Amino acid sequence: MTAHLTLPRDVAAEATAEPAARFRDLLAAEWLKLWSLRSTPWTYAVVFLAVVGFNAGTAYDTYRYWTSRDAASRADFIRDGMSLQHAFTGNAATILLLAAGALGAVTVTGEYGTGLIRTTFAAVPARRSVMAAKAAVLAAVMTLLGALIAVTSFAATQAILSGRGLGVPFDHPGAVRVLAASALLLPVGALTGMAIGTLVRHTGTTIVLGVATLLILPVVFSSDRYWSALVSHAMPLEAWQRLTQPATFQTPFPWSTGGAWTVYAAWALAAVLITVAGVHRRDQ
Repeated sequence: MTAHLTLPRDVAAEATAEPAARFRDLLAAEWLKLWSLRSTPWTYAVVFLAVVGFNAGTAYDTYRYWTSRDAASRADFIRDGMSLQHAFTGNAATILLLAAGALGAVTVTGEYGTGLIRTTFAAVPARRSVMAAKAAVLAAVMTLLGALIAVTSFAATQAILSGRGLGVPFDHPGAVRVLAASALLLPVGALTGMAIGTLVRHTGTTIVLGVATLLILPVVFSSDRYWSALVSHAMPLEAWQRLTQPATFQTPFPWSTGGAWTVYAAWALAAVLITVAGVHRRDQ
């Protein structure tokens, strides 16, 4: 007679259960999902060309019409450090922030729209870990893209301005701060768009809310009144302007560069927390 060995139910279940996904596995999965769409590299390329093109176009206008300026205007340009301002213009920063919010939103709302998020959470029930991995991958990619855009814009604009003897090198005072502030504006905006998308789950609505949050609110709140200035200073776009403005810039309620960096960090941290916590107790 053959003896049969019977394992306790909990032991048998543990023996047949698949091992839990490690966080690095989740990172790899989110990386593959991000680049699995053919539109991803094209979208990044369009953002890159648009932002660099705006900056280079502004520098070329200065180069082209420099000789038509009077002596006082030329002196003001040099005194105010406008060569460094041309490295990354306000229009380019607005486009960058608009694109960032949309890119971050689609990262989440795209999965909700196709229903892929249900498959993801079925395979990995630890929702917060999944969203943390998604946020980490997005932040890393956006930071690298932002750095590439900022460095290329700086090199292109200063090369153009050098034709008039106006270009500045990378080690020029304040240049590193302008580069860092411009590069990090992209991940901050993208994480904000992801957080809004996690709560709303609809691409169109998320993009509208992202535009209102990142671009319209800084316009609504003026810097001419104290409490309005406090709200304005808490916006990422205003923080970028503070970090890139020349030393001669005057404002009724001045604030420090440390405060501007704090705004960057607070928005990024809050966005990640909302993204991770927003899916914990909600259905798909």
